[in-house]
Amino acid sequence: MKLQQVLSHVRRAVDDYHMIQQGDKIAVGISGGKDSLTLLVALNALRRFYPQSFSLHAVTVDLGFGNLDFRQIEALCGELSVPYTIVPTQIADIVFTQRKESNPCSLCAKMRKGALNDAMKAAGCNKVAYAHHKDDVVETMLLSLVFEGRFHTFSPVTYLDRTDITVIRPLVYMSEADVIGFVNKNHIPVVKSPCPADGYTKREYVKQLLRQMNRENPGVKERMFTAITNGGLQNWTAVQTTEKKDLHEKQ
Repeated sequence: MKLQQVLSHVRRAVDDYHMIQQGDKIAVGISGGKDSLTLLVALNALRRFYPQSFSLHAVTVDLGFGNLDFRQIEALCGELSVPYTIVPTQIADIVFTQRKESNPCSLCAKMRKGALNDAMKAAGCNKVAYAHHKDDVVETMLLSLVFEGRFHTFSPVTYLDRTDITVIRPLVYMSEADVIGFVNKNHIPVVKSPCPADGYTKREYVKQLLRQMNRENPGVKERMFTAITNGGLQNWTAVQTTEKKDLHEKQ
């Protein structure tokens, strides 16, 4: 997939949900994986021509596994002229060694987000961009449906009043397959996750379930995403831009 195609998805999501306003300083959470690096490259390209000017600051929360090399990501951020901060933590030790969590993902995510929020606030950012894509949206809905008994998923834009931070998710219209295609085609320097729980979570179970469902019923993933966007979930109503409204009125 070409950058122009990625930008098409990202621009549409940003416009539909008014994710970016003039003067925003946006932190991009960089795990080192394919999704977050695709998001960084796309937002950097978008800011060159987007009507509302905004700036970026890349942030990586180092969980403390001790075997990650972020030099290629540092080099990429240098090429893009995006400031890059690595936040050292002992989250891995706390979660896996000290507490020996049987369900480590919840505590890890909470601590990771806390460290990211502190870093972005220190950098003067008012928004943080997460790299959740379309597959993540549907998988989260299935997780909620199967394990919680409710129809729910995260939204494209979320304001966190306790921290005065706005979370945006510009990749919500982009599939995981498209992300993989973009990373492979453009040789993006992905850093593999060393987490011992990777591939053994409830999310991985739901991911495999969704793949099976989509093989047996082609298009089911897209229909689920359509159900989410049309289901009246909080903050999932796309904002009608003036341009779209004028076009609609002319028709």
